Amino acid sequence: MFRSNKAHPWHGIPIGEKVPQEVTVFIEIVPRDTVKYEVDKETGYLKIDRPQQYSNVVPANYGFIPQTYCSERIARLARENSEGFEVSEGDGDPLDILVLSEHHIPRGDIILKARPIGGFCLIDGGEADDKIIATLIGDKVYENFGDISELPEGIVNRLEHYFLTYKQLPTEEAKCEIAYNYGREQSYEVIRAAIEDYRDLLAKLK
Repeated sequence: MFRSNKAHPWHGIPIGEKVPQEVTVFIEIVPRDTVKYEVDKETGYLKIDRPQQYSNVVPANYGFIPQTYCSERIARLARENSEGFEVSEGDGDPLDILVLSEHHIPRGDIILKARPIGGFCLIDGGEADDKIIATLIGDKVYENFGDISELPEGIVNRLEHYFLTYKQLPTEEAKCEIAYNYGREQSYEVIRAAIEDYRDLLAKLK
């Protein structure tokens, strides 16, 4: 029998059996996209969020980890591990992830398997908005990097610059700040926290 309905990318796609060492990822945008897409939470279809601003283009395949949510546990981790930042809550979205690969993936609206190697604790208007960094499973170039600390400095700088500026217009002050970077083991902790936040969200909706 064929499926007559499409699984919702956030709620209907399994996160994977080897989480957090390996995770399923839903890709929304790829580096060649000139508009920013994101999943519509109600329908599960990709929608246009906004045209990419100026020359700021996503540096790797960008999406989220299904069945995760950034709420109180994610905010608590940000508060515990950062100094000088006011963190009110999580950003209320699935956990974002960037997947590094040497291969050209032509479009978003796909799922893939990735290995987390670290991440950034991004603070956006007082909200914790973590960005997991991962490598595509089977990629013969990037699979050799087991931790974000092993990446070339130029790649890390490019990723940081994107997240610090991707919402910023030339006439505005920076909206986003990176409180700290973290490696593979802490990325596992962030993923587990986002899974628990998602479970709490489902419990509230029952």
